[in-house]
Amino acid sequence: MIWLILQVSYGTLVNNVITNAIVGAIIFYLISLLTGNYVLKLFDRFESRLTNQRPISLLFGILGLIIGLVLAVLISIVFFRSNTFFMNTMIPIILMLILGYFGFRLGNTQSDRWRKAFQFRRRSEATKEPGEKIIDKPVDDNYHHYKILDTNILIDGRIYDVIKTGFVEGTLLVPKFVLYELQYIADSSDSVKRVRGRRGLDILNKLQNEDLIPIEIYNKDYEDIDEVDTKLIQLAKDVDGVIVTNDYNLNKVIQFQNVKVLNINALATSLRQKILPGQKLNVMVVKNGTERQQGVAYLDDGTMVVVEDGRYFFNQHIDVVVTSAIQTDAGKMIFARPEHSTKNITDKNDNNGNSNNSNSNGKQKNNKRKNSGNR
Repeated sequence: MIWLILQVSYGTLVNNVITNAIVGAIIFYLISLLTGNYVLKLFDRFESRLTNQRPISLLFGILGLIIGLVLAVLISIVFFRSNTFFMNTMIPIILMLILGYFGFRLGNTQSDRWRKAFQFRRRSEATKEPGEKIIDKPVDDNYHHYKILDTNILIDGRIYDVIKTGFVEGTLLVPKFVLYELQYIADSSDSVKRVRGRRGLDILNKLQNEDLIPIEIYNKDYEDIDEVDTKLIQLAKDVDGVIVTNDYNLNKVIQFQNVKVLNINALATSLRQKILPGQKLNVMVVKNGTERQQGVAYLDDGTMVVVEDGRYFFNQHIDVVVTSAIQTDAGKMIFARPEHSTKNITDKNDNNGNSNNSNSNGKQKNNKRKNSGNR
């Protein structure tokens, strides 16, 4: 092309095979200097996107790409008969690019829906006994394979005990940005934060070493998002996962984002013992209450028990009777009084009743005597 522009004929000292090879090498070298970094970044980004994709998503994406290319070829048969370059070459290429791209995106982003559709078809085609009724609804509508752990749930540590019981299914997904936040907290100058961060890392190591449940590290980071909570929500949408947390504020935000959440605090609250008025408990008073003569005790699950006249039983185990209980966002609070004080009250009531009866009997006898004297 250069020699045609310069009107240099082939076979001369300039326009020959060796010169063309050298000139071509120099031109492509200069182009690589200008665009090399951009091309490398583009390939790195493409590679990172592929490594962060789930295998099932890649599989359905490739299937969608193949279907899109096949459709493009079938549609292009009409244009292949044309004699113009644009119609028989450019339009088929454009169709392949467009349909191939949309086929890949459709298969990749909707992989879970395609998987559920295939599973539902296999169930519907399965043989069944005569008279057996099968509900035509996929059983995994509410099933989410990935359980995404946030920073607070790892620091809390109770997720380890829950997983150890076997109630959690699927795969635990720990994002890289959650690990970074844990490491930042573990390296904090504040001793309290440092202990909490190291506890979270220890819990994560225990989950990995004991092999209680499959666990994966998610390497993708949302660089355009600053907040970790927002990254978690976006990740849950991308992988169709569930966020496992005990953060009250995050739980409220997730409810408006159409994302499933598992709250450990809500689970603990639902499993707490139901306390009813009149029920007897044995507690240990550990501190004074805010009101006069009150004492404060705690149940094994951390529920606060306010004991009337409890300050007189400081650091003692006593039997109490529940008088009332209230439920707040922070938890449940129980009000009780020592059992012996209720006995004293009943004894006093019985004594008062007996004295009243004796007084009434005495009055009746006096009235009878007066009536007999008048007669």
